Amino acid sequence: MRNKVYQTFDEAVADIPDGVTIMFPGFGGVGVPRNLIAALHRQGAKGLTGISNNAGVLDAKAPDVGTLIEAGRVKKMYCAFTSPTHPSRVTAFVRMFNNNEIEAETVPQGTMAERIRAAGAGIGAFYTPTSVGTELAEGKEHRVINGRTYVLEYPLHADYAFIRAWKADTYGNLQFRLTQRNFNPIMAMAAKTTIVEVENDVVAPGELEPDAIHVPGVYVQRIVRIPPAPEGIWE
Repeated sequence: MRNKVYQTFDEAVADIPDGVTIMFPGFGGVGVPRNLIAALHRQGAKGLTGISNNAGVLDAKAPDVGTLIEAGRVKKMYCAFTSPTHPSRVTAFVRMFNNNEIEAETVPQGTMAERIRAAGAGIGAFYTPTSVGTELAEGKEHRVINGRTYVLEYPLHADYAFIRAWKADTYGNLQFRLTQRNFNPIMAMAAKTTIVEVENDVVAPGELEPDAIHVPGVYVQRIVRIPPAPEGIWE
């Protein structure tokens, strides 16, 4: 079996080329793969397309997707939330979007989750009532099912997914905790290459309780153990 364990974050992202699509999970807090994002920022890949619940937060104490956006590395974002919670506070994404420096597609949060899940499950498309009658549904196929109008949505695939997990084994089986279980599991299944930063020691196969595994190792290609601070960024 090919070794999935990498010694450093820089090594794990070294071969990521320009122009790829990357999924960045996290709902804030413990779910954001900050170490991998920081490594990609150092690596310098550009022309990226990002898929994330949001486009970064203001005054981030550690790297998030907004770090890559502010550095001019991202050409397009798929987001459920594109604006800060207070209109007077402008993120790098908002400023760049208003200046036509970045493209964006707003996707309702539930629809985004289902589009990502559909990619991992091999589903070609699905109908949802969400966004019907709004600008987000313009130009999309509509269908009436049992008297209700639905809009057709397609999967969101990615070349890479950056994931943060609580525990892992060397096969790539993953366990999450707290808000790590929002987009992390489905994004891990929807990318061609899934790279994981792990909070605890990467253990031998069989040491994780099988019933507690949230993502099977078949979906994981690279694993890096987060070292103690300052080399690793802890929540």
